[in-house]
Amino acid sequence: MAVESVLTFAAEGILTKLTDLAAQEFRMAWGFKAELRKLSQSLPILQDFLGDAAEKAKDGGKAVEDWVKKLKDIADEADDVLEEINYDFLRRRVELQNQMGKKVLNLLSASNPILFRQKMAHRIRKICASLAELKNEAAFIGLVAKKKDPTSQRIREDRETNAFIGKDEIIIGRNAVVSDIVTTLTDSNTNEQNLSVMAIAGMPGLGKTTLAKSVYNEGAIDEYFNKKLWVCVSNTFNVNSILAAMLELLSGKVATTSQQALLTDLQEKLKEKKYLLVLDDVWNEDSEKWERLMSCLSKLNSAPGSKIIVTTRSGKVASITETLPRPKLELLSTDECWSILKHAACSDGSSDIPLGVERIGWEIAKNCEGLPLMAKVLGGILRSKNSTDEWLSIQESKIWALPEGEDRIMSVLRLSFDNLKSAPLKHCFAYCSIFMKDFEIERENLVQLWMAEGLLRSLSNQEMEDIGNEYFNILLQNSFFQDVTMDKDGVVITCKMHDLVHDLAELVSKSVGKLRSLFSNGEDLSNSLSTFNALRVLNLYEAKIEELPSSIGRLKYLRYLDVSGTIIEELPKFIGKLYNLQTLRMCRTWNLVRFPKEMENLINLRHVYFDKDKEVPFGMRRLTHLQTLRYFNLDKERNHGIDELGGLNQLKGELTISSLEHVKDKDEAKKSNLAGKANIRKLTLAWGYDWERNNKESDVDVLEGLQPNPELEILKIKNFMGGKLASWMMSLLNLKVIRLSYCKECEEVPPLGHLPNLRHVKFEHMDKLKCVGGEFYGAALFPSLKTLVFDYCPALIEWKEAAFPSLQKLTLLNCKELRNAPSRFPSLQKLEIRNIDQVMAIENICSQLTTLTHLEIRGATELTCLPVGMLENNHNLRVLHIEDCNKLSHLPDELHALRLLEGLTLKNCPSLEFIPITTQSQSMPCLRKLWIGNCEKLSSCLSGLEYCTSLQELHIENCQNLRHLPVDGLQTLVSLEELTLIECTSLEFIPITTQSQSMPCLRKLWIENCEKLSSCPSGLEYCTSLRELRIKNCQNLRHLPVNGLQTLVSLQELTLIDCSSLEFITITTQSQGMPCLHKLKIENCEKLSSWPSLDNLTSLHDVSICGCDGLTSLPRGLQSCTSLNRLTIRECPNLISLADVDDISRLHSLSSLEIADCQKLKYLPTGLRSLTSLEYLSIGGFWEELDSFPDFELPSQIRWLNISGWPKLKSLPQQIQHFTTCLEDLIIDSFDSMEALPEWLGNLTSLIYLNMWDCKNLMYLPTVEVMQRLTKLKTLVISGCRLLAERCAKVAQDFSHPRTIW
Repeated sequence: MAVESVLTFAAEGILTKLTDLAAQEFRMAWGFKAELRKLSQSLPILQDFLGDAAEKAKDGGKAVEDWVKKLKDIADEADDVLEEINYDFLRRRVELQNQMGKKVLNLLSASNPILFRQKMAHRIRKICASLAELKNEAAFIGLVAKKKDPTSQRIREDRETNAFIGKDEIIIGRNAVVSDIVTTLTDSNTNEQNLSVMAIAGMPGLGKTTLAKSVYNEGAIDEYFNKKLWVCVSNTFNVNSILAAMLELLSGKVATTSQQALLTDLQEKLKEKKYLLVLDDVWNEDSEKWERLMSCLSKLNSAPGSKIIVTTRSGKVASITETLPRPKLELLSTDECWSILKHAACSDGSSDIPLGVERIGWEIAKNCEGLPLMAKVLGGILRSKNSTDEWLSIQESKIWALPEGEDRIMSVLRLSFDNLKSAPLKHCFAYCSIFMKDFEIERENLVQLWMAEGLLRSLSNQEMEDIGNEYFNILLQNSFFQDVTMDKDGVVITCKMHDLVHDLAELVSKSVGKLRSLFSNGEDLSNSLSTFNALRVLNLYEAKIEELPSSIGRLKYLRYLDVSGTIIEELPKFIGKLYNLQTLRMCRTWNLVRFPKEMENLINLRHVYFDKDKEVPFGMRRLTHLQTLRYFNLDKERNHGIDELGGLNQLKGELTISSLEHVKDKDEAKKSNLAGKANIRKLTLAWGYDWERNNKESDVDVLEGLQPNPELEILKIKNFMGGKLASWMMSLLNLKVIRLSYCKECEEVPPLGHLPNLRHVKFEHMDKLKCVGGEFYGAALFPSLKTLVFDYCPALIEWKEAAFPSLQKLTLLNCKELRNAPSRFPSLQKLEIRNIDQVMAIENICSQLTTLTHLEIRGATELTCLPVGMLENNHNLRVLHIEDCNKLSHLPDELHALRLLEGLTLKNCPSLEFIPITTQSQSMPCLRKLWIGNCEKLSSCLSGLEYCTSLQELHIENCQNLRHLPVDGLQTLVSLEELTLIECTSLEFIPITTQSQSMPCLRKLWIENCEKLSSCPSGLEYCTSLRELRIKNCQNLRHLPVNGLQTLVSLQELTLIDCSSLEFITITTQSQGMPCLHKLKIENCEKLSSWPSLDNLTSLHDVSICGCDGLTSLPRGLQSCTSLNRLTIRECPNLISLADVDDISRLHSLSSLEIADCQKLKYLPTGLRSLTSLEYLSIGGFWEELDSFPDFELPSQIRWLNISGWPKLKSLPQQIQHFTTCLEDLIIDSFDSMEALPEWLGNLTSLIYLNMWDCKNLMYLPTVEVMQRLTKLKTLVISGCRLLAERCAKVAQDFSHPRTIW
């Protein structure tokens, strides 16, 4: 990557920071102002040289690169000096506040101001001299100082695209999204709009341009649009250039560049014509430029229904341009990436790749992480590679280390990086490489890390956190982050980075240089800290430490400290000297109970995190910069009063104040000054759970004193025991959410109807609430209310009539006595009713509904049928869920009228006999999920099921009278992906499909507890997309398809459990394999005597064979399963031979092996020593006549060993004593004749867990001296060893290091 991309941005970023810092320190400097002034003047000049360095990076070669690195090193030194000046200023400020300063100081002390100023002045002069020397060197290598044009961007070469699909180009995994886009673009409902825009957005390499090409070349597009135009926009968004490109496509030439002339010519070509315009690779985020283009296009007098497709990497571009729903472009599956890769690797995409190489190729496809571009590029690289070793080298290489990877993949990603507008923003992206791949990054945490590193500089009207959140959003919009999770308000909480984007961050981070962040697991922490004196970030999350090393107190520049998840018990006093600390995280520190008073010296602290049940840990009064304090828990001893909140007016986000019963009265409550905290958006006020407390009357008084700022958006009140709520609740005009929980004494709800922004209201566990009416509604009727919940209001009888014009979701739970309810809900979409006994209330609510999309009724015990017109009047219903309605006997015949219904669930309706789904003439084309459970009277299959051709999931459970599915089979369910049949004890026959009519989409088939099922589902062998087959507890099932399962080429998991009549399984033949089978599990199939061959199952990862009494030998072909990771053979009492498993040395991927409780087995397989990946081993329980353990040799890296004996064994196998450095967990089980553990046990110095079970005659552990050599031992478990039990207490006392004994 070019120097300007990965080197100058780091230097530029720190110089910008230093310029700001120098100006800031100048105001507090005394004794070295002249030096600081000179430094401030030098920095911008050197920064101007960077613009020229970026342009001359390629021609200047190493000289320019070395010059930039020197500049950054000097800048880092200057940064340290300015940090030290700042720290000294903070120290003096704290000492002044603590009244600890002395009038006469020891001139030789470390805090002597004269010596300090002299030292700083000398260091600054030295830095200025270095900068002057560097300035002279710049002239020598030809660099000149000039301002960098902030609007200029790198010229993107070879980015021109076209609409043609090449002969070698294949489009995989996008059929559904192409179909959806074409449907939207040709929808006649959008013809009324003159010009609609659809944006296709996503990360680089995702296939946006390819998708646009696919849509562009669809036949339906040609039929619908009169003209099609493809314009590659790229980085230069020029309206006239786009118009000229359109005209050139229409007429073949452009004679003018004037906008008037261009529009005149275009109008002539497109007048009253419907056209599709594709604008590919758009980067422009300037909405005004886009509006100018749309203004021009609107003047062409084209026909209504014309459309524009915009492809872009930027979510912001998509938001600016789109007027149609944005298609969701998912990452491809590994199989789809493999199809693209294989096509590119072979001239025709044929399967003439050797089987072993194909497995490697599939793993390479897995590394593509769903990006089609990466699959295509890697396939091209592999085209010239023929050997297994060459393919393996590609699998194990970083992308930028591949022969053509950097140019063809990283260059595509680099465009997005180069497009980031500022050096600090680029630096923030590079910093993300510090996280592991696939790590879930917390947004708040990331911003605080950037802030601690000094990458965010506050402006006059912007806090550092605001800038950090802006940077985060820019990176998110530009697809650097993905897999986001959001809170209920749509705010991003966490995200991840695509592996390829992480590779890019790793690459650019190499130029950042000096490390100022340390993420440590606690190992050798003190030595690590001595190396990093200028540390800004110390992350000890879940570190294995019991106390903080004293060296942390010397980290003067530390701004971020995370001790979450550790077992430390106290924070030491030296924490109070970390005056620069901005963020302190200590969540999940259950042992942490002691906090020094000195923590109130952390005057720069902005964010503190601790567990919500922890009382206020330290004094907060002086922490006036604090923004994050989520929990403020008062205590009975009043160590910290609510008045400590009074001066913390910078608090932001959410605040929970708990144990408010310890506040005396309104005056004390007012000292919290909640009204002065304008940035608190979410406030929770909670009293304790002691509902028997004596001062219930004071709750009203205290609540009145806790009046929040009018800007509050979310209010939650919990365990309030007053009879009435606060008067100020009516004045919170900005309130969006209110939740009252366990306000058990309130007999009425507050007047909220007039609040203009109120969207969500929830009342729960309000025991004395009897009536809801005018006092709740107020003058206006909730103009913005979207959701309303009543949950467990047992006394609520009447809910008076009113209109709720905007309500979209209504939830009524556990209000058993409710008899009357309103009927006017003109916008209601979701209705959930649960545990309401009175049918009248349900009928009131449903009587006028016409807009429902979701209906859920549970626990309506008196309901015999749905309210009249319920289904007939709500044609938009998409989800219908009915559960625990014991008296419901039938569903309305109008069920088939729900043509948009997507999900139907019927559970625990024991009186239901018949489900009229549909007829051939009136189908339910959108039904995708059907779930029927515990409908005991249901005896025949659902009428018309075969006509639900969009059905994707069918689940039938515990319908014990159901005797059959449709006689003609389920083959008409061409979209079905999952079929689950559980506890249908009368079901005898499952007709899935025939050879002529298959179920192409079936991926998962589960059959459990179908006792009368005697044969495999007919036609199973034709379900070639099946990935998971699970059959459990089908006692009469005798065989699977006679011809084998080899046609199930997509099958990944095969599970057979408790099929006691099953006699044989045919998995594959010599010529046909099951290339995708990953997992094979067979348990408790007692009659199974013949075994399937495992030949050609090269993808098999996991084999488990347990409880198969009829087996005498294992199958052939196990040696060919070279991908096998786990092999379990257990409880096969008649197993005598391991067949060709005698030598398993070729199973190099095997990490877990279990051969146990096979009472006729006399030997173990050979080749164990060659299993270099083996870490878990469980062996034993062999032929009882053996008086010693069978010979075996094990590899040295075993970490977990479970060894089981039998009555004749008197000692452990000697081989165990050689695991001296790796064995961590040892289980010794059922060595009945063993009386003492061997002394060599002390050689196992890496042992952490030692377990001894059911060794009946065991009396002696090794000597205390031997056991004390096990210095890492944490847990010793002794169970079922009766003779040893009496010695356990003595053993525990003799150990000098802690451990647990059971």
